[in-house]
Amino acid sequence: MLISKQHRRTIYENLFKEGVLVAPKDYNRATHPNIADVSNLEVIKLMQSLTSKGYVKTQFSWQWYYYSLTDEGLAYLREYLHLPSEIVPQTHMKPARPAGRPGLGGRPGGDGAYRAPRGDREYRRRDDAGGEDKEGPGAGYRPRFGGVGRGAPAS
Repeated sequence: MLISKQHRRTIYENLFKEGVLVAPKDYNRATHPNIADVSNLEVIKLMQSLTSKGYVKTQFSWQWYYYSLTDEGLAYLREYLHLPSEIVPQTHMKPARPAGRPGLGGRPGGDGAYRAPRGDREYRRRDDAGGEDKEGPGAGYRPRFGGVGRGAPAS
């Protein structure tokens, strides 16, 4: 399919900025929901081309295409759009960690949630520590399943 350079560049810029792209499986839709002035068919076909080259990974669910950029695709779009290596998609950015609360130092777990001591479940434990005195059915025990349903022995 022939796609104009302007539309191709718009789609590539959006894909690089976000790192992911979604498109409904509607080939007759006039415009893509997230990219103005570009038809949905152009987006789907361009992503199909990038998928065949290994630059994008495609996931399809509930009549929507989900495209995510691979490392090779990231390098390709950087070269195509002439971007420096400092600029990365939003999905590749690490979220800024909020400053930790002072005074928590050295406490394991780190999430700050209260955990009761393990002794609160002591009532569930058995008194005997081992399994040496376990009693079971005797040596002559033969369970009988009373012949219900199909496959029952003929009476």
